Amino acid sequence: MAEAVLIDLFGLKLNSQKSYHQTLLKTLNAVQHHHAAKAKFLCIIRCGNIGCERDSDHDNYEVETSNGLSTLFREFETVSNPSMAACLYTIKQKIDEKNLSSIKVIVPMHRKNLMKAFIDQLFTDVYNFEFEDLQVTLRGSLLKQSTEIDKITAQELEEIQNEVETYLRSLPALKGELTIITSPLISDIFIHGFTTRTGGISYIPTLSSFNLFSSSKRRDPKVVVQENLRRLGTAAGFDAKKFYRIKTDHANDVWVMGRKEPESYDGITTNQRGVTIAALGADCIPIVFADPVKKACGVAHSGWKGTLLGVAMATVNAMIAEYGCSLDDIIVVLGPSVGPCCFTLPRDSAAAFHNLDPACVRLFDSPDPYVDIRKATRILLERGGILPQNIQDQQQDLSLCTSCHPEKFFSHVRDGLNFGTQIGFISIRE
Repeated sequence: MAEAVLIDLFGLKLNSQKSYHQTLLKTLNAVQHHHAAKAKFLCIIRCGNIGCERDSDHDNYEVETSNGLSTLFREFETVSNPSMAACLYTIKQKIDEKNLSSIKVIVPMHRKNLMKAFIDQLFTDVYNFEFEDLQVTLRGSLLKQSTEIDKITAQELEEIQNEVETYLRSLPALKGELTIITSPLISDIFIHGFTTRTGGISYIPTLSSFNLFSSSKRRDPKVVVQENLRRLGTAAGFDAKKFYRIKTDHANDVWVMGRKEPESYDGITTNQRGVTIAALGADCIPIVFADPVKKACGVAHSGWKGTLLGVAMATVNAMIAEYGCSLDDIIVVLGPSVGPCCFTLPRDSAAAFHNLDPACVRLFDSPDPYVDIRKATRILLERGGILPQNIQDQQQDLSLCTSCHPEKFFSHVRDGLNFGTQIGFISIRE
């Protein structure tokens, strides 16, 4: 049984004949009868003004609400807007507030693929959609059951994407202004920074508001993450279309840009101008590397496994091998991560950190000792030859524990599986 039922009457006007009104009245009564008891959300989608429908002449009318329809409409929640993108995004927020995922969409046959295209943009695999034909007769004739009516062209798909992107751009930032943390150690020839959780449009509580990662298991769709990224690019001064994230595997593989891209990697290096590379983090450390002499840079994602596997020095070594960088010239900045106050590991796993340096572990004799992955990363970088003064890990907001500061940062430890993601990023100015 569907948890939410949506009835698409967007831009639809029935013929004035009584039989047409009775058809819709019968449909709405049936929906209410079958779903009202168990569905937690019943909604009618309507156009906010006459003539707002996109491209079908027979749709450019409002729905008449006489002959008992007005009374029945009051039994449903109505979402009305000139933009279909705005309607569906508003509905998505209402569905997410109720934490619903099973959705039935009752839609006229000729609009089914159009509706699916909008849903593909605005929803993820977390949601399960079922479609049912809305049996109505349009002005003048019966709906044709031809594939031509139901087919979405490439141009229409582009128009849908543009409508969605335009609407998302119009949304206000949530939780305050966009904030970028930067390091004074990194030269101005680079654009760099670490994001916080403020200034984006993601509204799911654990993803709000500047989430920068989408997956099939989260409710934040790619278009929302892309809009957050666009805003970051505008604020920081980089081209969001030339942006590359690591493909996390919690290991130590590094992709040298210009070479074949591996299936997964936790580090990236480049000397290409105008290209932005980024490491994800939501307790794991996003690390940024910069060599102002050779004009090369890198990023790494370092969780506890990657730390022990030496992903930080693997990134350094890739810069040395590929661009001729010197250890003395490479600057390393550790972004915000979980602190030893909140991060524990089973004693068997913590033992590797204790063997690295006992100072990396607190309460080692307990079943779940506290582990300092930041200290371990610094130790490994210094042992690898990076100058201590060229490592920044304890100044400004960079040293704040992500789990302890929900107003500033996302945290997997704190928020569970549906956690948001911040990034560390760097590029060489063009």
